[in-house]
Amino acid sequence: MNTRFILINTSHAGNVGAAARALKVMGFDDLVLVAPRWPDVLTREETLQRASGATDVLEKARIVATLDEALEGVTYLCATAMTPRDFGPPTFTPREHLASLAPTVHHVGFLFGSERFGMMNDDVYRCHAALTIPTDPRYGSLNLASAIQVIAYEWRMALGGFLSADGARARTEVLADAKSVAGLLAHWERALVDIGFLDPAAPKKLMPRLNQLFNRSQLTPEEIHILRGVAKAMSEAASGVKR
Repeated sequence: MNTRFILINTSHAGNVGAAARALKVMGFDDLVLVAPRWPDVLTREETLQRASGATDVLEKARIVATLDEALEGVTYLCATAMTPRDFGPPTFTPREHLASLAPTVHHVGFLFGSERFGMMNDDVYRCHAALTIPTDPRYGSLNLASAIQVIAYEWRMALGGFLSADGARARTEVLADAKSVAGLLAHWERALVDIGFLDPAAPKKLMPRLNQLFNRSQLTPEEIHILRGVAKAMSEAASGVKR
């Protein structure tokens, strides 16, 4: 999945550095600045300090003169706008929209306006959707870098997240398809009958529960292969076949 974060007319160098940091911790690195206030913003001291080590994102970042240049290759564009526009694209919260977007789009762009003026109407009109971050109605002012962090997080979660500290697998891995899981389940059913663990005359809910277990595990093709090998070994052991 290609993901680009586009900042228009950014006026504070620190926000560019903080944006780079926000992207790096979420695993993104495609940052494009459209006509920022400072032509040397990517190398300014304040930018580097706020990046807090995400200098590789800054080194890869590009500065362009127009939004057209920034959008090259992007196939789906999301504005970040707190206020819906008349005649503009439909407005969603990030969580409700991005989950359905993740499986269908190959190159998405997230567009952020300037700190002083936000998103211009003409830029919003170019987008397929507008994303609004839910905030306390008594205080809806959100710093640019903070907004980028929220969107980057929600998008990363929609894409499947990362491998967690306890070893849980992220959905970004290539997973076995439903046909492979069904084949595994049928193989295990035969093996469990062979070893006397499953009574085919009174199976109860064992196989549906195993089915749910396999689904929750989000097995890879390699893991399917291992588990089918276990099932084969169980059947061979039950029949007295020596390996």
